[in-house]
This record gives sequence, C-alpha cells and structure tokens, in this order.
Amino acid sequence: MGSNPHAPAPSATPSEFPTPTTRAGREALAAILARPDRAVIALDFDGTLADIVPDPDQARAHPGAVDALAALAPKVASVAVITGRPAGVAVRHGGFAGVAGLDHLVVLGHYGAERWDAVTGTVQAPAPHPGVAAARAELPGVLDRHGAWHGTWVEEKGRALAVHTRRAADPQGAFEALREPLGELATRHGLIVEPGRLVLELRPPGMDKGVALARYLREKGAESVLYAGDDLGDLAAYAAVEKLRTESTESTEGTESTEGTDGIPGLLVCSGSAEVTELAERADLLLDGPAAVVRYLAALAARL
Repeated sequence: MGSNPHAPAPSATPSEFPTPTTRAGREALAAILARPDRAVIALDFDGTLADIVPDPDQARAHPGAVDALAALAPKVASVAVITGRPAGVAVRHGGFAGVAGLDHLVVLGHYGAERWDAVTGTVQAPAPHPGVAAARAELPGVLDRHGAWHGTWVEEKGRALAVHTRRAADPQGAFEALREPLGELATRHGLIVEPGRLVLELRPPGMDKGVALARYLREKGAESVLYAGDDLGDLAAYAAVEKLRTESTESTEGTESTEGTDGIPGLLVCSGSAEVTELAERADLLLDGPAAVVRYLAALAARL
C-alpha cells in the first residue's frame, strides 16, 4: 500500500464532537457508537470532504480528510463516498487509492451508477446513456442562443454534463436563466437536470444519491448510518435516511420482521453553506464546512 501524502488530521477536542440537535440524530449517534461494525459512514465529496472552488478540476480533499477516513474506516462496516463526479475522478481528487486503512472504502460515482472499491482498485460501470452524447452536441448552441456562453464553464463528466455559472458576471442570474432551456434540452434526450450550487447537471434518470445510499445500506446490512452533504443533490440521500428511520425491518430488508417497526437510525450532517439552506433546515448536526467535517470524522474515529 502507498504512503499517504496528506497532512495528518488535527487532533480532536470535545468541542469538535458536538451533540446532534435532534432526538433522531442523538439516537443514531448512540447506535453508531454502540455497534460501529454495523454502521455505514456515507459522505458527499465536493463541499463536504473538499472545499468548493471555481474550477472543479482543482478541487481536492481537505488536508487531513484521508487520514481521518483511514482512522475511521477499519472501525465501521464501510465508508462510502457518494458523488456526482465520475468515480475515478473522485478517487484521484480525494487521494483515496493505495492508502493503508481504507480497505473499507467505496466510491459511488455518478450518483451510484459507477462504483470503485478500494480492495480491488477498479471501477465498475454500465454503458453510457446515449442522450448524453446528443445533449453534448447541442449544448454549445443552447448556451449561445441564451447569451450564456461567456462566463459559463461546461464540465465533461463522461456520463453527464455540468454547466457551471460561478464564473459568470451574474452567477445566480445565469443559473436561473439556464434552468428552463437546459431542462428542455435534457427532456429531449431522455435526461434530467440536477441543480446544485451554481451548477446545472444533465444526467440520466433513475439514479440519485438516495437510491445509491439505500441500495448500499441494504447490501451491507447496515444497522445505522451517518450521511453528510452540502448541496441540493444531497437532499435525495437525506430523504432516504429519513425514510429508513421509520421503515419496518420487513420493508427495509425484504424479509419478515422480528423487530417490530424499528427502522435504521440515521444521523444527517450538513456541511454548512450560505448558498444552500435546505439541508441545514433538515440536518441533525450542522458543521461549518469541510474542515469541520474532517475534525468531526477524526473525533468520531477516536471515540469508536
């Protein structure tokens, strides 16, 4: 296994392990601490493990993130990074490959359509949706007709396309102006538009972070989960956790229940952002961005 080039995660103090503000969050944290070997720690990448930057190609995991995950992963059932990025890109930008202690790490890329496992170091992926290539061919004309070519930036994601407006003279105005035409373009080619923090992503339907998370929890037989995110795309994962909290064992596992109506305890963490408030309003625990998330993960690893 290779050496870890990242700086060590800062040592945790009691103030860096805040208590969830909701009863559901406190119960989930207690379940994770009681049976960590049955817990899944699921994390978004951009805005959660990595700071948001103007050029997504320059995004990297926050210093200390890999060390915190390497300390945490051996103590839990799994750590899953669930991202809209291609799995291989998230692995490279995260520095996850060849790190001792990360055998229990998976990266679910393209909202779960791709999967990278640390144990094998390989990516599993289906064939690309043909609508992405068709939309790619039309996209320059759509941007030009709506006066949005200057200042926008198209991120090629292989199985998806993302139009970023953060560099535009009026980022929010450009974002709003493009929602309808990009929605029409996506519909013509059997795609959907996923809005985010000054980004509109055209991608195939059928998978989102909620679907990916629920499937993975079933695969691992998880008895508790922590999910941390920062953006609109994470709302589906939040909804999945909220549903799993109340589902019976029968509906969750597909087998006859022996535990009544107990669901899977879930802790919802928001990596705080002034640009997105929806997650903060539903979170059990609000942390002030990737640096705070890394400190919290290090503190959690120390307590397990």
